[in-house]
Amino acid sequence: MNVRVFILALSTVAVGLVELIIGGILPTIADDLNVTLSSAGQLITIFALIYAISGPVLLVLTSKIERKKLYLISLFIFFISNILTFYSSTFTFMMFARVLSAMSTALIVVLSLTIAAKIVAPSHRAKALGLIYMGISSSLVMGVPLGILISDALGWRVIFLGIALLSIGSFILISIFLGKIPGEKTVPLSKQLKAVGSLKIGSAHLATMFMLAGHYTLYAYFTPFLEAELHLSANWISLFYLLFGIAAVSGGAFGGILSDSIGTHKSIIMVILSFAVVLFLLPFSTFSMILFIPVMMIWAALSWSLAPPQQSYLIETDPVTSDIQQSFNNSALQIGISLGSAFGGLVLSQTGTVSHTAWFGAVLVILALICAVFSITRKVQSKDSSVAA
Repeated sequence: MNVRVFILALSTVAVGLVELIIGGILPTIADDLNVTLSSAGQLITIFALIYAISGPVLLVLTSKIERKKLYLISLFIFFISNILTFYSSTFTFMMFARVLSAMSTALIVVLSLTIAAKIVAPSHRAKALGLIYMGISSSLVMGVPLGILISDALGWRVIFLGIALLSIGSFILISIFLGKIPGEKTVPLSKQLKAVGSLKIGSAHLATMFMLAGHYTLYAYFTPFLEAELHLSANWISLFYLLFGIAAVSGGAFGGILSDSIGTHKSIIMVILSFAVVLFLLPFSTFSMILFIPVMMIWAALSWSLAPPQQSYLIETDPVTSDIQQSFNNSALQIGISLGSAFGGLVLSQTGTVSHTAWFGAVLVILALICAVFSITRKVQSKDSSVAA
């Protein structure tokens, strides 16, 4: 695999940590900044919202800028945002820093995806995207336990100083190893919106959104699920999160290898269908820890296995607008996380049983499967690169 792909993946680890790493230390941040816990929680909400919106918008606005230069500028802004977070004395100031951080993170992640797809042969494209998603998933799933560990030992502010230092390392590596990559010819916004709004591409983005929504319907409440179903202590729960994280990180690579081996269409259907089945069966496996652990790890791996074949599918479907489509798909992922977390809370409040979130989540994944099949069976794009409905 191209060494530059590994460097891009490492860069996504560095920037991806900033999103959810504060999830486990919100009480500490709330106390330090003299705000309520619910207010502190908005630091995560606003990040996801800005991330989802700014990625596609910034990609359009910067389409003519040379890619390496844009990547380095984004890393510099990301560095500044984390330094500002480190020195934040008020909640408002930290919120401003989080907005900057979300905007730069969104652009860095989508640049990593689009550049990785361009610097490898088409036959290895899904595998390259899988490595990038390994970086994204590892930062998301490992961020919370890592944040708790560092905060307990050195204080929560040191976390962001450390992330800023990691971004310097990424800046140096990108400067040395990544060659200049010309900006793209600007595709009219109307054409891009037409592509996104087409039945074929629009339903593909919906598949991503419903897949992650179904996942987070349970995963957002995984701790109470483990407590209620397996009666685990805090130490055991930490171990299960570690196992889950290891499996989730491997899922991105698995999805890329699978897609390069059997093709994007079969991979997408196989991953989503398997995910729905595993999610539905998960509550039935809790009677035995020996059975539950492998089922849980399959669930974890599949949760990030869709991204590589889905991104490759978007590139194949409409090469002209592929960059913006990858960005929109990344936004769909973020929206799915938010919707799933909210839906899981609604299910929990209405049923009072945390295991039911898995079954309701499986229903959302079935919706993702329907969207994926609908997308795949639509006609391929026409000569003018607009996707036929």
